[in-house]
Amino acid sequence: MSDFLKKRLERLESHMQAENPALLDVLPTFYKFDKMLYRVGLLDRESSLASRISWWPLISVLGTFSSGKSTFINDYIGEKIQDTGNQAVDDKFTVICHRSAGVGGNRTLPGSALDADPRFPFFRISGEIEKVAQGEGKHIESYLQLRTTAKERIKGKILIDSPGFDADDQRRSTLRITDHIIDLSDMVLVFFDARHPEPGAMQDTLEHLVANTVSRTDASKFFYVLNQIDTAAKEDNPEDITGAWQRAVAQAGLGAGQFFTIYNEEAANPIEDEGLRERFRAKRDHDLKKIVERMDEVDLQRNYRIVGVLETVANEMEHDIIPRLTEAKDRWRRNVLLGDGVALGGVLLLVLGAMLRFGWMPSADVFSFAWIGAHLLDVTVGVLAVIILAGSFHIWLRGFVARRIAAGLPEAFGHVELNLRQAFEKSTGLFRSIFRPFPVGWGKRDRRQLRIIRETVANHIQELNDRYADPSGKTAPVDPVQPPREDAAPIVADKSRSPAAPTGDATPTEAPTRHTSADASGGGGGSDTQKGNAVA
Repeated sequence: MSDFLKKRLERLESHMQAENPALLDVLPTFYKFDKMLYRVGLLDRESSLASRISWWPLISVLGTFSSGKSTFINDYIGEKIQDTGNQAVDDKFTVICHRSAGVGGNRTLPGSALDADPRFPFFRISGEIEKVAQGEGKHIESYLQLRTTAKERIKGKILIDSPGFDADDQRRSTLRITDHIIDLSDMVLVFFDARHPEPGAMQDTLEHLVANTVSRTDASKFFYVLNQIDTAAKEDNPEDITGAWQRAVAQAGLGAGQFFTIYNEEAANPIEDEGLRERFRAKRDHDLKKIVERMDEVDLQRNYRIVGVLETVANEMEHDIIPRLTEAKDRWRRNVLLGDGVALGGVLLLVLGAMLRFGWMPSADVFSFAWIGAHLLDVTVGVLAVIILAGSFHIWLRGFVARRIAAGLPEAFGHVELNLRQAFEKSTGLFRSIFRPFPVGWGKRDRRQLRIIRETVANHIQELNDRYADPSGKTAPVDPVQPPREDAAPIVADKSRSPAAPTGDATPTEAPTRHTSADASGGGGGSDTQKGNAVA
């Protein structure tokens, strides 16, 4: 494990100790899982499972052009930090976080501030952009920017405002960033414009943004918002617009998630009918309250989300990754044995052909001990030649077949983008037995370890439930937001590193692995990837 990763993990532990002690107890479980992933080869020692997730509460705001995303963000924060307008006014993903009031005014920092800082959810995202759009990784400034504000409303959170989505013109790199954001977020707000609720256009956008939501285990974090619904007051039947929008959502296969209709009072068109005006306001206030309450409680959702990552990866390991690697290795073994058989048959045919060609046919006593003794050198040389040729061909064939099969395996699979290709290559290395049915690093002990991790995750969930709920009503109330421990180590180094840390003094999205010397040594080989990243 690199010194860089060790330091990242140490900073994460210090941050968790000061900011959220409830998650500090979860870190050792991440480290145990790391060891298993190292042995299989799904993760390398330059990375940790904990570094693939965002440890900061993260809210993303996605949607179509002119759907009111920036206006909503400004209202929530209480400051005009984002430009607004009817046309596309910002073509970048904007990460908004808190900074201390005494260190200057609001600032806009370049995308490199996010790409190079492991505390934010876009650490090394340029590498991921490069994978889907060659040459675009160096243009990170065209995709990302960081803005800071001293407003208390956003303290302890990271808010991401996306550029408007014109589904037909989206570049693959932009969609890659969008997928990355969705996976990391604790809450996803998807905005649509009630002035343009055409089902066809909406379905295109839904397809690009959240087409896979229906199969996600975290679908409840999606909030679908039809904004500027005040324009519907001019219609004879305002409910028709809402109905068309909901039908478009349903036709896209998105039965999960929550649905809201809102508008901004200051930007709204006057509604002359008093009764209609009050009805619209009441619905707006009800839906807006629900959205804001969830945004204010996103730190609680973050705790469950981080623990849930362990369960998600455990399920992927058991039901997807190991079966897929096992099947790939079985296919590799069958193809290599078939190739060896064909090669051996070819050698025998060549020998027989040579015998016929030179008219040498063995007599009945050719293979007697006397004959072998007389021709021992010739026999030895012949046998060694066959062994060397067959061995060389076998080694070449192993590598050739392995490369062909590995090309069809992803380098980033599942919720934390584990490297299936690397794990398969590790299982088919030169000194790996061709007859071992399971991937290297996976056996009875590992199955048992996975069961232990599942049980530990269940305990973590129970501890969170005990912290935030009390069905019996017998325990004293606990404030979910506990003050820092008196023995918490101050995070001075991170203050100097980035004045734009989300809380102004804590280490943001740092993603880690508790590192004792025993954990650092791990057990077995490993692999790494960035969500390419992914984010610490």
